[in-house]
Amino acid sequence: MSKINTKKKVVVTTSQKTAPTVSRTKSSSTPAVRKGELIFGKTNYILMFAGIGLIALGLLLMSGGAMPSPDVWDESIIFSTRRTLLAPIVIVIGLIVEIVAIFRKPGTDSVGEKELLS
Repeated sequence: MSKINTKKKVVVTTSQKTAPTVSRTKSSSTPAVRKGELIFGKTNYILMFAGIGLIALGLLLMSGGAMPSPDVWDESIIFSTRRTLLAPIVIVIGLIVEIVAIFRKPGTDSVGEKELLS
């Protein structure tokens, strides 16, 4: 029978190689936000509140319409143009305004807006 080699080989290195370090700082393409500084500009927040107002207006336009009598069913109250057409359009416009407000860069104010806000 042959002997089984039970000794483990130990590898010793003479020089330490370090892995290349990756910088953990933010890239220069994204602006750094300082503590206490808002992410969006003043115009962005105004557009956000306008979008919220339009969405709330659309929901108010869609509400209401109680029947005058529980014994009577009036389709013109439930399926009115205000509820089925106007209110959803106002809500979609509000959502579009919200998307524009979020994706608009804070520093892209036009000359007229800078004069109005100053």
